[in-house]
Amino acid sequence: MHPSTLPLTQPTTHALRGVLLQLTACCALSLVVLYGVAFAESPIAHNAAHDVRHVTVKPCH
Repeated sequence: MHPSTLPLTQPTTHALRGVLLQLTACCALSLVVLYGVAFAESPIAHNAAHDVRHVTVKPCH
């Protein structure tokens, strides 16, 4: 049977573990960036994050 005609199979445990690891790393990096900018000493980075919150209609005050 040609490989392109084989039926699709369930993802393996190894593949799911890889996806979960990537999602966890992405969430951790996002939190680091969020808190790093939110409490930044640089007024440029802090004001940019503040402006993004206003543009996306999220409360900040």
